[in-house]
Amino acid sequence: MNLTSFNFTGYDDGTVMTEMTNTGRNVKVTLNQEKMVVEGGALPGIYYSKHFHLHWGNGSSMPGSEHTINGKRFSMELHIVNVKAGYNSTASALKDPTGFAVLGFFLEATNDTGKPNSWKTLTSYLANISNAGDEVAITEHITMDSLLEGVDRTKYYRYLGSLTTPPCNEAVVWTIFKDPIKVSQDLIDLFSISVYFNKSMTSHLMTDNFRHTRAINDRVVTSQDSRTRANWPSNSTDIQPYNIYLFTATLLYIICWF
Repeated sequence: MNLTSFNFTGYDDGTVMTEMTNTGRNVKVTLNQEKMVVEGGALPGIYYSKHFHLHWGNGSSMPGSEHTINGKRFSMELHIVNVKAGYNSTASALKDPTGFAVLGFFLEATNDTGKPNSWKTLTSYLANISNAGDEVAITEHITMDSLLEGVDRTKYYRYLGSLTTPPCNEAVVWTIFKDPIKVSQDLIDLFSISVYFNKSMTSHLMTDNFRHTRAINDRVVTSQDSRTRANWPSNSTDIQPYNIYLFTATLLYIICWF
């Protein structure tokens, strides 16, 4: 597989983020899919960006990325969910093993305060979506490019897998970018102290909303860089062809999360 560069359309547009929602299991930002397109990157077609959501742990005490690299779990993980062109409904895309293309980005904490400004602006909306079902319109201009600042989007891992939340269909072309987004710890902490899992009087703060890693089974993960190889699972078979490496990842889920 030739893992080429991506072409991102609309990721420099500050008007594409329309609303932020507390879904009861994560924080989701809806995107204007008419303006945002992803193609290239060895994807089997053109994909429209529908939303992004985040997974996290519990501030600085527990990292919460859904993928790990060489056993390392990052502070948070951002997933941009894209649907293949030609599908008018999610139900139709779920029947296609490549119906969705999810772009995964790690967030790594820094010792700065309120940095970068794009993330400071984004997290300012969290106070408006404390309870499950709450949503707020995003009125300030934030570009997707500004949230992904510092990430080399030509370097990534690729595998075919499933959604990590119900219905967990095997319908995803996963792309996990190697470079993390650098975000100050104080902004990352806001996710763990601002939103709740539901609306009840006994609701708990939304923490540790990530799925733990599972065995890689027969999955093959490809990468452009043959010089850097991530950990092999203890029960895996060494695969020799150039450009093919395995890393511990959130792959096939026997039991769906939530």
